[in-house]
Amino acid sequence: MPLLVDAAAGREAGVPPARTGSVWADAIRNDEAMTEDENRVKDVHPVLLCFDGSNDAATAIAKAGALLGPRTAVVLTVWEPAALWAPYDPATILTAPMSRLASKGLGLDEIASQVARVTSDRGVALARTAGFEVRSSVAKGKAWRAICDEAERIDAEPIVVGARGLSRVQSALLGSVSSAVVVHAHRPVLVIPGR
Repeated sequence: MPLLVDAAAGREAGVPPARTGSVWADAIRNDEAMTEDENRVKDVHPVLLCFDGSNDAATAIAKAGALLGPRTAVVLTVWEPAALWAPYDPATILTAPMSRLASKGLGLDEIASQVARVTSDRGVALARTAGFEVRSSVAKGKAWRAICDEAERIDAEPIVVGARGLSRVQSALLGSVSSAVVVHAHRPVLVIPGR
């Protein structure tokens, strides 16, 4: 079951709190039939759909479309420059600086940027299929930080991220983008498990 977390208020909710006293509530009160255009939340707060090309991220976009209905969205793909790569394996601590130097000569950052653009285009196609009116955005840096920054920049609500379903130990060792976004975002985050 997806979890909507309003990090700013520090609460969990099954339904976005904005549904009361909104266009949605007015339509229900007036007992009017809503067309798709009236149903679409008009750029008040676009949804930020985080897409890294994984099956979990694709599942998150599809499920978000079903849960949130048709509305505007931004698909964000983040790539990490080689200079930010951290050596997680103690054996690579000595070779990491050499890898960074080699990455410049090989043009790894340019390749990563191009791959991110292609990945973002795939995410846009998935989002359109899910019913979103969408545009793409590609950012570089640490994934969780870039997601939080983009959400602030576009005033997104909610941020949608897929979760890989890692155990607590695996998340502690490998890191979890979805967990970091929940902790650091100052807006609601919808975490959708891939499994």
